[in-house]
Amino acid sequence: MAGLEHYKLAQDPAFVRLSNMTSNRYKYFRWTPRTARITFAYAIVVPAIVGYIAYKTDGKYDFRAKRRGDDMREF
Repeated sequence: MAGLEHYKLAQDPAFVRLSNMTSNRYKYFRWTPRTARITFAYAIVVPAIVGYIAYKTDGKYDFRAKRRGDDMREF
């Protein structure tokens, strides 16, 4: 049992920098036209599309008490 530090691993400097960057990302964020477009798309456009599809198909499909050969659509 020679040596006391067998449990330590050498850390890759690139991984250490990546870890520091991801934990401190809020400090370096800036609003640019690109980040504004991406934020708009994920905060407004995607939920609007999902909501529209949910609204149009509301009550159209009924999966309860169906047997083989029955149609899933109600209308």
